[in-house]
Formats: sequence, C-alpha cells, structure tokens
Amino acid sequence: MINMKKLRNFFTLYLVFSFLTGIAAFTAMADEADKIDTKRNRFIGYLLSKQLPALHFSDKVVNDELALAAFHLYIKQLDYQKRFLLKKDVKQLEAFAPYIDDNLANGRISLPDTGYDILNEKITLVQEMVETMLKNDTIRTGSTAGTAGEGELFVGNFNVLKKETYETDPEKADFVENLAELKDRWRRVLKAQIITQYLDLVEEQQKAGEQKDNETAEKKPQSIKTDVELWQEALIKVGKRNKTFFQRLHQETLQDHYDRFFNCITRAFDPHTNYIPPAGKEQFDINMRGSLEGIGALLREDDGFIKVIRIIPGSASAIQGRLKAEDIILQVAQEGEEPVDITDMRLRDAVRLIRGPKGKAVVIKVKKPDGTTETIRIVRDVVQIEETFVKSTVLDSADGRKTGYIYIPSFYRDFEGTRNGSQGRNSTDDTLREIESLKKQNVDGIVLDLRDDGGGALVDAVDITGLFIKSGPVVQVKNSFGDKRILSDTDDKVNYAGPLVVLVNKFSASASEIVAAALQDYKRAVIVGGKHTHGKGTVQTIIDLNENIPLLHLKKYEDLGALKVMIQKFYRVTGGSNQWKGVESDIVLPNLFEHIKSGERYLDYSLPWDSIEAVPFTPWTDKPFDLELLRKRSLARAAVDEGLKIIAEEAVKAVERAENTVVSIDLEDMRGKREESRLMREKVGAHYRKYREEQENSGDFDEFEDEKADPKEVWLKNVQEDPYIREAVNIIGDIIHYSRS
Repeated sequence: MINMKKLRNFFTLYLVFSFLTGIAAFTAMADEADKIDTKRNRFIGYLLSKQLPALHFSDKVVNDELALAAFHLYIKQLDYQKRFLLKKDVKQLEAFAPYIDDNLANGRISLPDTGYDILNEKITLVQEMVETMLKNDTIRTGSTAGTAGEGELFVGNFNVLKKETYETDPEKADFVENLAELKDRWRRVLKAQIITQYLDLVEEQQKAGEQKDNETAEKKPQSIKTDVELWQEALIKVGKRNKTFFQRLHQETLQDHYDRFFNCITRAFDPHTNYIPPAGKEQFDINMRGSLEGIGALLREDDGFIKVIRIIPGSASAIQGRLKAEDIILQVAQEGEEPVDITDMRLRDAVRLIRGPKGKAVVIKVKKPDGTTETIRIVRDVVQIEETFVKSTVLDSADGRKTGYIYIPSFYRDFEGTRNGSQGRNSTDDTLREIESLKKQNVDGIVLDLRDDGGGALVDAVDITGLFIKSGPVVQVKNSFGDKRILSDTDDKVNYAGPLVVLVNKFSASASEIVAAALQDYKRAVIVGGKHTHGKGTVQTIIDLNENIPLLHLKKYEDLGALKVMIQKFYRVTGGSNQWKGVESDIVLPNLFEHIKSGERYLDYSLPWDSIEAVPFTPWTDKPFDLELLRKRSLARAAVDEGLKIIAEEAVKAVERAENTVVSIDLEDMRGKREESRLMREKVGAHYRKYREEQENSGDFDEFEDEKADPKEVWLKNVQEDPYIREAVNIIGDIIHYSRS
C-alpha cells in the first residue's frame, strides 16, 4: 500500500518553486557577491527542509526534535575534541537550536555565521597560547624555581616526568569553563605530543643504528644525537606541526561552515544521508584506487577525524596489510619529509596529502580502535586487479578431507561493459567458476569468506545466494512510499549442495549481509565469525539539487550541490531487517576487534531495526545440521587452539585499553605503553596472518622483506595460517560427520 503521507510530501516538491518570490525577500548584503552567496545558502536550506521529508525512507520531518538532533551534530563537527569552545560559547549557540527548523523553512539561517565567528575568535586565542608555551626551547632538570628536583625533566615549559593524565575520548570530556582551563588542556595535549615525538625520534635513531651495523664499513657512520638534541628536535617538530595546523584552521571559509551545517541537517535523518557541496562531488566517499594511484582506502570525515571506512581489495593498503577499517589517521608524511597533522582537516585536503604517484611511499600515523597508535609505511600503487576478484583454493585436513575455500572481496559487476554489449565481468560468474573448479577437485565442503566485504551489486547478492539454494526469495526491498518487492532466485539448479560455512565479521556489510542472512534463514549454511555484521540494510540515491529548478531562478545561484538520501530498506525473507542488528553469527569465535564500536548500532541517528511480513520459502532439508552440537564442538576447539586462545586473551586487554580512555602523559608510562603494544603485536602476529608483518616492526619506515613476494603465494600462505579459516574447515568436518540424514 502506498504511504499517502509520503506521497503528499513528494508532491509538495512541485510546489517548492512557487514560493521563490517569498525567498527573494532575503536580507540584502552590502556586497553583491556576498548577497548572492547568502541567498544561495538560504535557498539550499529551504530545499533541504522540503525535499528530505519527501524523499527519505523514514517518516522524519523537519521539526523541533530534528532541529535538536542537527544541533547536536553541529556542535560535534564544530569542535569535537573540545579544544576551542568554552561552555559559555556552547550555551550561546544553543539558543539557536530550537529555531533551526523554522529558520530553514523561512530562509533565515544564522547559526553557521555565529559559530564561524566564535570559533575563529577562539582559534586565534588558542594559537597565541600554544605559541607562547612552545617558545621556550631549554632542556633542564630541577624545579621552575631553579632548584634541582628528583624525577624532574623540563623540556621547555613541560615537565615530561611529572605524572599527569589526559582524557582522550571527547565524548567523556566536557567543554571547559574558562581560558585558564583551556590553556591547561592544551598544555597536556602539547606535552603528550612532545613526548610522543621524542619517542619516535629515539626509535628512528635506534633503527638507523641497526641499519648502520648491517652496512659495509665503507659507508660513513651516522652521527648519534644526544638526548638533549632529541628533545630539542621534538620541540621544533611539534612547533612546526602546530603552526601548520593553525594555518589550516584559519583557511576555513564561512561557506565551509555552511556546507557542514547542511550536512548536519541531513545526517539528523540518518548517517548515510548527506549534503554534498559542489566542491565535494568529486570527493564524495573518496575511493583512492585505480588511476588515483593512492593507498586504496575508503575514507570518511567523522567528527573532526579522518577515519578509514574500508580497505579496497587488491590495493596497496590491502597488500601491505596493516591499515584497517576504523583506524583514525592522525598524521600524513611524504617519505623523508615532516608529517602533517590532519586532525580537523577537511577530507579533500587530507586526500591530497595521501594521494600520490605510483611507487612513492607515504607514511601515516594512525590511532587504532583500542587507543594505541601506529606508524605505517605504504607504497602507493594502482589496484592489483586480480586481487579484487573472487578466488579459491583447496585446504587439506589431517583426516584426509579436502575443503574448498572461496574468497569474495566484493560483489562487483561491470555494468558499463554489459551495457556496451560485451561480457562484463561479475562476481556471480566468477564464484560459479570457482565452485565448478572445486567440485572437480572433489572437495567435501566449502568455506565462503565474506569478511571485510563491504557489499556491491544487489543482483550479485541474489544470484550468488542462488548458487547454493533451490529457487526461492532471497531479500525483500521496501521503498519510502511503502511499496515492497521480492528479489528471488528463479533457477531451480543448485550449483553446490554440500556442507557450507560462511565467514563474516563486523565489516561485512550490505550485499554480503544479504547473502549471509538468506543462507542462514534457509538453514543452508553455518554463519561463523564475530557477534554480528555491520548492519547496513539501506540503499541511497543521489539527487542533484540543480535539477527541476526553473531556469529563471537557477541563473541566480551557483551550483547548489547534491543530496545523497536513503530511499530503501532491505528485509530478510523471515521479515526482519538487516538494518542496525546485522546478521548474528551462529558460532561466535574470539575476535581481537570485538570491542570496536563499528556498525549501524553505534552511529548517531541510524535507523532502527524493524520487521515486515515474512514471505513463504522452503528451508534446506538435504542433510540438516545440528547447530547446537556444531557450536559446542567449535567452542571446545577454540578454547585450546593456540592462535584463537591468544586472540581471546589479547581481546580482553584490548577492551580494557579501549575503555581506559584516561591516559598517562609522563615519559616512562608512555614508553611502557609502547613496549606493551609492541609485545602484543608480536604475540598475536605469530599466530594471526593480519599481524605477521608487525612481528618484525611496530611502526618503522623500512621495507618489508616480502614486499615484492608473489601476491598469490602470499595469499595462499595467509589462508593456511588464518585461525578462523582453520576453524571453519573443522566445522565443515563436523557437518559431514554429524549431519542428520
């Protein structure tokens, strides 16, 4: 049944332009160019207030409740780390919150202007504070009065041996009351930066010494810097970095603030609905791959940080292996140059630093979800095309079994090639080819690996599911008008009918969740991995805000940008949504990243889980498995498996690190934390492929020994060593031995 409320809202879009004469009464500006910009911004706000309720899947409207949500997001993006605004500043801005919805509707937006003025004033004040605190470059022991004090080392104005703490989670910190408290907050931040930089320099010097020992005697020995020189160098580097940081903040324009304000309005509807300014169209969900010759990471601007959303299969980052989804990029450096702090940097500017020509290295410093930091060197490259495609291998077991393993990095499909009449490559055909290859090798079961698979073409999610089931519905799709359609596998042929295990994790999303959910609902496969997948059960479309505007009025404005809006939602054949909950694994294995707050359930204003009517389908009945027995046997093995045991132990410690956000900022404690992190990486790295490269170094800039190894050989080795794949193979064995005939 059509949602009449949605339909009425949709038709109001056709009435939007009849009100343009009212909007034309905006307050005149002194300068004609500014006048046009002001009208343009107010017009964009007006369009958002009318189009979002009409197009968005939810029943949200632009009212007082949504206005408060938008204000919450606005303050977070304005000063997420709470290093500039005072409580009174936030209070002043809060006065605008209840009127955001009304201001959008009547074309009178003023919050971005006031926020811009207040923030710039505080940036200038803080910059003066920081420059003053960093001006002193003397290194001495003793008290500020000049008397020697045991356990005191002053680097400039900072006693690096004094035990102090700092709250690193902005959500737990509060805005300060006055400038004195603001100065103290920055003093602690700067102290942490100086100690971190000093420890980096110490490590660099140690590694340089190790390299020198391995070089021939003919080479000129590198001079060793004294401790005082290292501290002074740390001060200089931190000073330069902060100078660049404040210069960048001063380059922010009022239009930048308006664009982010509009994005706060859209994100109040849901996290995946965004306003895309004209300059951001090419940067939209930036994917540094292929011709961009970058590192191969999908990035997002998230509350003042640049966060890694996904690693592109076959990319430089995927091959190097250490950069992961949910990592926050703190600094970027061209190899051999000074790093640039990209905190509070706009996404487009951060990407310019990260991108570069093939073969050139970039060094990035990241903050891991457990709070530890790591420096990673990545040699830029184009995507290794073969690494992006489905591939398989056969795994031999001690009991003589052969298990097929299929890795699906994404649900790709060459739509353009198909439209041009050629045979465009797609993940369904490639998966079918690998299945047939494995069948010829007489495998006893198949492990389907969907970990880190962020999704792709919906048609391939349906078709790949169809390779393992008889005909039937796979997923339901509901649009913003309430219309539902069922996507089904219409081919009665079952391409593979043997035992099946599907591996998933928190980064399995969208199309991969559709496949996992359907195979789980049909009782066709055992889902193994983390507690739940990502939980993205929504579809977005792009709306050009310049379309359908009468030409007479369009000439008055520059490019209005675009709107990415959520218009559909996926539902399982059982009626439950994939949204928010994701797919919950049948068998949950220890996970080093279980503590990571990744997924829809952790995003502001994400749409909730709901359900619709189930559709008729026939569950798999050929040799059904006893899930409780499989779970019991698997958990017993996991408890004694050396690799999974270590992962479980370190996962507990990772949770503790992630929850303990108040960190020590004295030299010895910070040095100890570094060593603790290094030992953890070595311990896990000995048993888990994704950390093997970290076993030798905990953040160096050196080449890895296997950097030029055959990618196929490296992949096969990784598959053999992966404890999750190993346990999936064991579960296949249990299905064979304990299935009910």
